[in-house]
Amino acid sequence: MKDIIKAIEDASIRIKDLIETGDTGKSENENSTGDTQLKLDIASDEIIEEIFAKIPSIKAIVSEEQEAIVDLNDNGEYLIAYDPLDGSSLVDVNLSVGSIYGIYKDEFNAQNIIASVYVVFGPRVEMVVALDNCVKMYRLLAGEFKYIQDIKLNAKGKLNAPGSTQNCWAPYHKTMIDDIFNDGYRLRYSGGMVPDLHQILLKGGGLFSYPGTTDRPKGKLRQLFEVFPFALTYEFANGGAIDGLKRVLEVETTHIHDTTPCFFGSNEEINRVLEVYKNNAR
Repeated sequence: MKDIIKAIEDASIRIKDLIETGDTGKSENENSTGDTQLKLDIASDEIIEEIFAKIPSIKAIVSEEQEAIVDLNDNGEYLIAYDPLDGSSLVDVNLSVGSIYGIYKDEFNAQNIIASVYVVFGPRVEMVVALDNCVKMYRLLAGEFKYIQDIKLNAKGKLNAPGSTQNCWAPYHKTMIDDIFNDGYRLRYSGGMVPDLHQILLKGGGLFSYPGTTDRPKGKLRQLFEVFPFALTYEFANGGAIDGLKRVLEVETTHIHDTTPCFFGSNEEINRVLEVYKNNAR
């Protein structure tokens, strides 16, 4: 596992340089879900694949930017699903973005995720590793990632980050979000999954939601590359992650690019969502 973490560190340093100097324009390509790829997405993906290909312990990888699983080493132990540059459309307005990695064994599904890593590229570059039931944060200082702190969520938070298209929300979901704000929670939503979830973790708790909607009943966020890695992180940090009715890490995967509704937060907020959804969702 240490070689994989080191590979992610190396890739992150290169991606940091790419963000600072690279072309933020659109390419002529689309990814598997029909989104136009930015040139930064493609270049970041190429950096990560190049570095992972040199690691003997990695059996196969799959990227959000690619159609299929890429086999690397027959004798490898680990499978890695990654989003090379989540929120890349925010780069040209100078907001924080990130990379997300889910590390699996045997098969790409929620039951087999054993570790996750995400990296925030903002005013500072920070890496958060969820492994062995701990969540540890590192910061890029003088060209090396240095340990900063362990991360644990409080039982109840103060932040609310409601995602997706609001006019497509179910009425009971809108009522729940309004009630949360009426209870004094503060809005924190940049449109970048990595910085928004990172903020909730570092500020002690709250709720990030991206529900199923009338236009996207199964949500927008991808299971293997985004949802499962953060679900593991939040559970290891004493919080929770659900799809509205059950743990995210019990959601079935039928295709590598499957999506799912998702809610991440501290336990009081997660229990609040469960109560609302069990009483209303069908």
